[in-house]
Amino acid sequence: MTKSQFIIHTAGVQHCQYAETIVDEMALSAKARGTGIAKRSPDYIIQKMMEGKAVIALSKEGEWAGFCYIEAWGHGKFVANSGLIVSPNFRKSGLAREIKKAVFKLSRTKFPNAKIFGLTTGAAVMKINSELGYVPVSYSDLTDDEEFWKGCQSCVNYEILKSKNRQNCLCTAMLYVPKDQKKKDVAMKKDFGKNLSLFERLVRMKRAVFTGIKKKTIKTFELI
Repeated sequence: MTKSQFIIHTAGVQHCQYAETIVDEMALSAKARGTGIAKRSPDYIIQKMMEGKAVIALSKEGEWAGFCYIEAWGHGKFVANSGLIVSPNFRKSGLAREIKKAVFKLSRTKFPNAKIFGLTTGAAVMKINSELGYVPVSYSDLTDDEEFWKGCQSCVNYEILKSKNRQNCLCTAMLYVPKDQKKKDVAMKKDFGKNLSLFERLVRMKRAVFTGIKKKTIKTFELI
C-alpha cells in the first residue's frame, strides 16, 4: 500500500471508536519488541482526540492504520509527539514517517513557540526526527516537568533512569528548537546527517554500555 492510499486526519470525536484498538496495538507492539512503554488508557486516547491533539491515519477503505498524539509539558514550553503506532497491516509502507510529519505540523500549529522533543531507542524514529530538524541532546535539555518523568515509571528500564539521576538511559533524547529560540547555550550534539546507520550504531553503543551495568536481560524502551 502506498502513502497516497492513506488519509491522515487530525483526530476528532468521530475517531473515538478506534481508541481501544489503538491502546491494544500499542501494548502488543511493545510486547513483541520486548520494550517498555508509557501505558495509556482508551479514555486518555479519547481525551487527546477530543482536544484535537492527535493524528490518525485510515486506509481509503476506512480501516484504522496508524496514530500519534501530542503531550504538552512545562506549561506548553515543551511538546512531545507520543504513542506513534502503525497497524501491522500497514507497516513498512512509509506510513510512520507520514504520521510523524503530520503530528509535527500539528504540534507547530498548536504550540508554535514550544520545543518539541522525543525519547526513543528506535533508530528509524531517530532518522525521521532528524529529517524534521531534531538533534540529539542531553536529558538536561528536556522538560523538568515531573508529570512527564512519571510516565517513565512503567518502563522496564526505569531503574536505570533512576540510577543515572534522570540524566541518561537507553533512550536517546532528541529536540527540535524553533529557529527564533536557538541559543548557543543549548547543549545540542552534532547532527547525525540523517544517516540511519549512525543512529543504529548509537543504539548498539547505548545498549552495550547499560547492559554492562545491568543484566543482559534488560530490554529496550521506546517513548515517542
